Amino acid sequence: MIDQQKKHRHTNKLIHETSPYLLQHAHNPVDWHAWNSETLAKARSLDKMLLISIGYSACHWCHVMERESFEDEDVARVMNEHFICIKVDREERPDLDQVYMNAVQLISGGGGWPLNCFALPDGRPFFGGTYFKKYHWLQLLENIAALYEARREELDKQASDLTEGVRRNGLTLIQEEKAEITAEDTDTMVRIMEGNFDLNEGGSAGAPKFPMPNNYLFLLRYAHSTNNRNIMDHVVLTLRKMAFGGIYDQVGGGFARYSTDSQWKIPHFEKMLYDNAQLISLYAEAFAATKETFFKEIAKQSINFVQQELTRSGGGFYSALDADAGGEEGRYYGWTGEEINRHLENKSDIFKKYYHVDNSALWENDMNILHRTQTEEEFAQALGIGKSAVKKLLESSRRKLLKARKRRFPPGLDDKILTSWNALMIKALTDAARFLNNNEYLVTARCHAEFLLKNLKNNDGGLFHSWKNGRATINGFLEDYALLADALIGIYQLSLDERWLIEAKELADYALEHFYDKQRELFLFTSDTDPELVVRKAEVHDNVIPSSNSMMAHVLFKLGQLFDTSNYLETSLQMLKRIKSDMTVYPASFSNWGLLALINHKPFYTVAIVGNDAQQKLQELIVHYSPAILLAGSTKESPLPILQDRFIKDKTMIYVCTGKTCKLPVTEVGDAINLVNPNLDKPEIPNPKH
Repeated sequence: MIDQQKKHRHTNKLIHETSPYLLQHAHNPVDWHAWNSETLAKARSLDKMLLISIGYSACHWCHVMERESFEDEDVARVMNEHFICIKVDREERPDLDQVYMNAVQLISGGGGWPLNCFALPDGRPFFGGTYFKKYHWLQLLENIAALYEARREELDKQASDLTEGVRRNGLTLIQEEKAEITAEDTDTMVRIMEGNFDLNEGGSAGAPKFPMPNNYLFLLRYAHSTNNRNIMDHVVLTLRKMAFGGIYDQVGGGFARYSTDSQWKIPHFEKMLYDNAQLISLYAEAFAATKETFFKEIAKQSINFVQQELTRSGGGFYSALDADAGGEEGRYYGWTGEEINRHLENKSDIFKKYYHVDNSALWENDMNILHRTQTEEEFAQALGIGKSAVKKLLESSRRKLLKARKRRFPPGLDDKILTSWNALMIKALTDAARFLNNNEYLVTARCHAEFLLKNLKNNDGGLFHSWKNGRATINGFLEDYALLADALIGIYQLSLDERWLIEAKELADYALEHFYDKQRELFLFTSDTDPELVVRKAEVHDNVIPSSNSMMAHVLFKLGQLFDTSNYLETSLQMLKRIKSDMTVYPASFSNWGLLALINHKPFYTVAIVGNDAQQKLQELIVHYSPAILLAGSTKESPLPILQDRFIKDKTMIYVCTGKTCKLPVTEVGDAINLVNPNLDKPEIPNPKH
């Protein structure tokens, strides 16, 4: 460590952290501190304001502000004189990001990263913003320092008012009158979302365009369950346009975080694990629902990207690839026409035609962002060339360009492993195994789940949030418990290994004990074992990642069905009822709740397969797309309530159950599929458990 510090003029306390983002700032002249009890005690003892700067390693504008301001000696001198300066990785500390982002949103009406928030020594925020140019940043620092010296009481009142605003934000979601969930609720949600559809380019109207995979999963399942052709057409259009656009890496696979334009052409180039995980799930399920092979290809290519670029050899998935490479945004992914000609030689013309290497998607410095408007089959048909020949040529060309690209200066890798994001990727692999009928993905999912349980679960049953270089840090948040439990349930449904289900139940029980707020009938984001922040919030809005409360509600519903636990089911339903009215007003922010609403008012089935051939019949069953089923099974006697007393020697029986009743058991998968069809009028018998 001493030798390393000798190479740098400055070294601050971030040198002791594991976060790549914090380590990026470890040699700034700013005297950065990490958020911890020691730092907060220092601020109180010196009576100095907190300057809380929040970002993440793949954030382009975070890098810009660092170069312009945080590496500048004059700026650092002012910051160090008047503030205790704290750097926060939003991915490591989403709890802090929630509180201070909410404060900035209340101040300015908007937010983003870098997030820079000013707070009193006790942590109460009073002012903040996002990116500031150096001149404006210096001016702001000096003005706030003067205010703190001369008008401390005004800042104290402003901090109290703003903190109360942060505390109250979201409380309107708690509905005292908890009405029933009906089909009209999801109809209303879809009708409102439909009003914002971009009918030409897919997604929502305008720019920038974010993929928002959970919104399209909700719309996909709604369209399937209601046989709504218009909604299904929009989902298909959106998924095709996204995968055709520059937001998708046409050479290496995987999606960038969002498109800066309205046509999905020009991406914001950072590639995040959480986006790609959820999009893999979405494209895999869309393939199962539509049988469009293009969606299957995109899912498989994206899995390959994650395995090649974001996978640790000993287990675990890394967090992100930077938007910048060598200090230049997007250079790693762009191509000039001359470069393509050089690498592909006499085969470049068809490649350039297919990927529109022309003026339609020029990036900076005459760089092209590859994009397309057709599948390879459609392109071949339009040219009158054999499909196999075109496919072979394009595949060969992509391999050559990928090999050439790997010789470029690479984008930075954020190599921390986050429990919640890893859980999303494990769930993506189970979805791919199920919907693409590929058991290798399930094997991979199990390996990474083993890694998480071994390295990020502590002795009391709780989770850590982050892991790097053999060190697990930061007490787990609700998102870690909800997303990992959901992923483990996904593994159970395909493997029928009850160990995974028991692990999921233990995580849910831990969350109920340490996160659940009985008064609100919702879960708080932080554990009751954590040092309390100025505000302890309940996350309910679904964003790019579904909210931790909506995910926990899904987990409790699934566990309630499998373990026949009324408390789980009732808690899940009451949580859904709490947000019913806002769900039908702001549907794009509650789409994961919308998925739960579909389950509650549409026919939903638990399919239990019990007997020696349970695994074989399970594989036959999952070929048929039916999102409204929960899978269970065993090849022997099982104490699991849904399976208890159902094993019959030398027979394999399939039980299709809804609520607390089961239809007559069958032995053939085709008969079970027919029973799942709610339009068929079949005799029902009481569940023997009841």
